[in-house]
Amino acid sequence: MAQISLNEIFQGYVGRRGVFKNKETLSIAFTPDNIPHREEQIKQLGMILAPVLRKEKPSNVFIYGKTGTGKSLCASHTIKKLSDQTNGKLKTIYINCKMRRVSDTEYRLLSQLISFFGVEVPYTGLPTDSLYKKFFNLLDQGEGNTLLVLDEIDALVKKVGDGILYNLTRINQELKKTKLTIVGISNNISFINDMDPRVRSSLSEEEAVFPPYNASELRDILTERSQLAFNPGTVSSGVIEKCSALAAQEHGDARKALDLLRVAGEVAERMGNEKVLKEHVDLAEKKLDTDKTLEITKTQPRQSQCVLLSILELFRKGTKNTQTGDIYDVYIQICRRNNLKVLTQRRVSDLISELDMFGIVNSKVISKGRYGRTREIKLNLSGEMITRIENFLKEEFI
Repeated sequence: MAQISLNEIFQGYVGRRGVFKNKETLSIAFTPDNIPHREEQIKQLGMILAPVLRKEKPSNVFIYGKTGTGKSLCASHTIKKLSDQTNGKLKTIYINCKMRRVSDTEYRLLSQLISFFGVEVPYTGLPTDSLYKKFFNLLDQGEGNTLLVLDEIDALVKKVGDGILYNLTRINQELKKTKLTIVGISNNISFINDMDPRVRSSLSEEEAVFPPYNASELRDILTERSQLAFNPGTVSSGVIEKCSALAAQEHGDARKALDLLRVAGEVAERMGNEKVLKEHVDLAEKKLDTDKTLEITKTQPRQSQCVLLSILELFRKGTKNTQTGDIYDVYIQICRRNNLKVLTQRRVSDLISELDMFGIVNSKVISKGRYGRTREIKLNLSGEMITRIENFLKEEFI
């Protein structure tokens, strides 16, 4: 078979008309002027935050809803419109609490908050009390209101505890010129119930709940975005409907619907097609499912990641018919190298069951006769995915 050079690939890509007009309009970072089927939620957020226009402090607000229901998008849209009304005088600090090395610890979160004012602090070494004081002072240098948007706020509480939220809600007692309002965004509607009652009392002043989209609503969203994203006539009949139906099965996830449409377009271009077809949506779904496995791995607790790394190390050594005891021996070594608490073998077995539930491994109970029963564990991943997960975990562990 004749080999195709990279130059031929690049020239062919540049030389033909692609399906996309503006692919960025399908990304999570894009904020459209019109957000279909979220008029009520936007109106509610606008009414809660409107007091900033009179230089009054709005209530703290918590926005709940499953992934892809438009929570962050509507919050961003509402705050932008509000900022326009104040001629840009409204200060907004946005933190994604799920980002690694941003809010893993109270120290890191405070460092990130301080960095919004152009002030850098050492990675470690300062007392947290001094960081709080520095943040308070920087806040109080301005006037008016500051909105602190904590996206994925449940991840912050899980990592750091709810003490930091209590401290942030008490800030206004010390501020003289400005006022701080917290806008919390969470996929977990019940996480606030597990907080200390004092923290819950300080925080939960207003709530906005975002329901999942249905297939019809998702179709409307994709129809609007596709007109911005694709060249005319490049999206075949049935493509938008298929993306909408698949995403509706995933709890009405608009993010997945947009990702499916975007990746389907990318697949079409790579295959040299001038139109996006329903077959490209099938291929896009397979690709996104693969990416989802890596994302699941990244969001697992550190102990679960440690167990998975143990399984991967045994796999690389060529161990076949891996059993729980083998995994536990390697797990102990990794824990000791990384100063992690060593869990019991029973608990590690439970973590393996969770990995099995996610489809990352396959485990089955086998009988060893008079020696009792054990479990055989096998990886349920492609070679490419094993490498990608392994590379991620090797960055996390020694």
